[in-house]
Amino acid sequence: MLKTFSIGGVHPHENKLSAHQPILTAAVPEKAVILLGQHIGAPAKPVVAKGDLVKVGTKIAEAGGFVSAAIHSSVSGKVTKIDAIVDASGYAKPAIFIDVEGDEWEETINRTTTLVKECNLTAEEIVKKIAEAGIVGLGGACFPTQVKLCPPPAFKAECLVINAVECEPYLTADHQLMLEHAEEIMVGVCILMKAVKVNKAFIGIENNKPDAIQLMTKVASNYAGINVVPLKVKYPQGGEKQLIDAIISRQVGSGALPISTGAVVQNVGTAFAVYEAVQKNKPLLERVITVTGKSLAKPSNFLARIGTPMKQLIEACGGLPEDTGKIIGGGPMMGKALVNTDVPTAKGSSGILIMTNKESKRGQVRNCIRCSKCVSACPMGLEPYLLGALAENTDFERMEKEKIMDCIECGSCQFTCPTNRPLLDYCRLGKSKVGTMIRARQAK
Repeated sequence: MLKTFSIGGVHPHENKLSAHQPILTAAVPEKAVILLGQHIGAPAKPVVAKGDLVKVGTKIAEAGGFVSAAIHSSVSGKVTKIDAIVDASGYAKPAIFIDVEGDEWEETINRTTTLVKECNLTAEEIVKKIAEAGIVGLGGACFPTQVKLCPPPAFKAECLVINAVECEPYLTADHQLMLEHAEEIMVGVCILMKAVKVNKAFIGIENNKPDAIQLMTKVASNYAGINVVPLKVKYPQGGEKQLIDAIISRQVGSGALPISTGAVVQNVGTAFAVYEAVQKNKPLLERVITVTGKSLAKPSNFLARIGTPMKQLIEACGGLPEDTGKIIGGGPMMGKALVNTDVPTAKGSSGILIMTNKESKRGQVRNCIRCSKCVSACPMGLEPYLLGALAENTDFERMEKEKIMDCIECGSCQFTCPTNRPLLDYCRLGKSKVGTMIRARQAK
């Protein structure tokens, strides 16, 4: 029987329209806009100024704190300004603007496709190299990888869990990455195992990707301690806590860190980026992005430079369809509607979804009928109907008591609600307000 997590979950239509589309190398943009806050934690601090010339791979911003990540140029050219631009969240954020001139790379980057298996670095040297390359979690949360590889002294890592689930409907970037770069991913997994000093790793893949399961299992057989774990298809299995539950049957307690279970979780795309950083000296300057939608002419998977305008990738798929209702950054469950298509891609940009007018219209909101479907669907065991009502009435103190900070914002509650209550919106609002309250208390 296939494994899965034990509480809640839903089954949205998969709509993997771009499945098995080969990864295409996107054109280098004429202008790149590289955000300084592409990760959880403090924004990076610029180390370049207007007029500076940069190459592909040049460090243009350094980590702004312990939980932060370095930023590198994805293009070569001249820095024109450091200014604000609206990012995928809809807020103006600081960024470095570069006019592209040619495509000159830093000489230290190994651009060959030759597989490099052996890694003779120590765990500490690996972590340092990952930090220097600006690697962050590529599953969406964008947590700086070097921080996750160094758990607090009170905890000990027992295993590495690789998230190759890609449970968001429509997205296929991780799936195609496995089909085209299985060997490099395996080396990356070995490097991560060495970094966290464990001798076993589990790669979780949902059963709707049988070709990836077959290939990864075959390749993993040549690497000690790595096991591929087929999983039952259920959303949000890609959530860190849900994946740990599914694979090693341990639950992360309320308010606890995932490492409390002995597991360190990394995305499969992160494992590939770690391979390139450690074995090829290549910083995180490009990633695979799915561009998709039911009316899109050519749903595709692109290897795109960080800072490429999303408009350019959409045009490479045939342009915006006439019946476009919304453009979503990410997948339909957890993604957010973009305010315009000039938004630059970032390290966390896993997909661009073009929704039709029909798909994008929300149903009329009606009163809660106490059906409890949202409670059954919540993978964190919360009561979304109650949290929604508390947010609506601005009772954020009560929301904290009802454990709103445990919410992973997966949208399962809103997806299953028959009365179209905007439960995810309410939960996001509540988490933001309660998080601000908690930080204010801690600052006193």
